[in-house]
Amino acid sequence: MPPVIHEQADAWLVNDTPDLPAVPVDLLYDSEKDPRTIHVSFPGGADWAFARDLLEGGLTAPTERGGVRVWPCGRTQLVVEVRSAEGVEVVQFDSAPLIRFLDRTHA
Repeated sequence: MPPVIHEQADAWLVNDTPDLPAVPVDLLYDSEKDPRTIHVSFPGGADWAFARDLLEGGLTAPTERGGVRVWPCGRTQLVVEVRSAEGVEVVQFDSAPLIRFLDRTHA
């Protein structure tokens, strides 16, 4: 397995604005640096880091750790909520690209 796995995916910011376009994000996994952590980087430099098993668990059932909650939304979507001192950010992803990415981190 290569030490660094990088893929792109689309995310939708969940807020009061209807019909927001997808935002391209970068998914990054570095097995040498930290084999338990996934990074999601947004345009503009924001970077979320959380446990790989948290994201995996959230694909099938609601799960939470620290300020991060992850849960499935229907059969094909995943929602990630990040709470911090600055507020709450909620992002929705298509599950298929995340599943492919996570599978590659185990290959």
